[in-house]
Amino acid sequence: MKAPAFDYARPTTFDEAFALLARHGDDARIIAGGQTLLATLNMRLSEPRVLVDLKDIRGLRGISLQRGHVRIGALTRHSEIEDSALVARHVPLLARAAPHVAHRAIRNRGTLGGSLAYADPAAEWPACALALDATILLKGAGGERRVKASDFFLDLYTTALRPGEVLTACEFPLSSSTVRVHFNELVRRHGDYAIVGVAARVDIAEGVIRHPRLAFMGTGTVPMLATATAASLEGASLNDLNEALGQATQRLREELQPIADLYNTAPTKQHLACVLLRRAVTDLCRSAEGVCHE
Repeated sequence: MKAPAFDYARPTTFDEAFALLARHGDDARIIAGGQTLLATLNMRLSEPRVLVDLKDIRGLRGISLQRGHVRIGALTRHSEIEDSALVARHVPLLARAAPHVAHRAIRNRGTLGGSLAYADPAAEWPACALALDATILLKGAGGERRVKASDFFLDLYTTALRPGEVLTACEFPLSSSTVRVHFNELVRRHGDYAIVGVAARVDIAEGVIRHPRLAFMGTGTVPMLATATAASLEGASLNDLNEALGQATQRLREELQPIADLYNTAPTKQHLACVLLRRAVTDLCRSAEGVCHE
């Protein structure tokens, strides 16, 4: 199957882009890396009249260290995040997740902003943004907005982006010496979307877990931040973790109500999420000072 006919525009400024989006409304689609959009075009799942390519607009690409956070432009490619020493040092969760994003050929073209805006609930970057409490920057003709990742993903492929707005960047808080991160996902084949996955971040100081954040992917219509499960781990000691792990696993069974897909039932996904939870907590504890027993 071939894509439907469409017009193509490459604005060089935000004002030009906003004018195009306003003029064409629902008939316009923004293209970034094109790794998702082009596939949906070829399958006739999307039939826009015009594609608005943002690659010539300055300021949408790059990774920079700013006060209190790492800023990653929306057109920054997955492979640039994967290869960035700055990301590896200051936002290590992204460095761990990047190799799981599809295949290298796709990572060389696909972009962070495209993944966040598409909001596939089984994708890696939305879950990482949730786990890290990232801030997503949106820009429209009326100005710029800053939206927390926890408020950005609304429903299946639905985000807080308003008509005519463009996702311009994402800000990730800096890691610290007490922060530990973990990323893992279960897939049918390497490069597939996750059956179930988890992105986790905790502070571990003096042998105690503080401020855990656990984001699960592949379990519902949006990536899920398991707040009740994380709360059950708050204050747990690394030297006596078995009870806390048991409580957290039970809490996750209650909190997480997965949706079945073509290959996996809801109970299967729930079981796999619990397995990943135990692996995540064990790995986080082993990476910190002290001894942790699963």
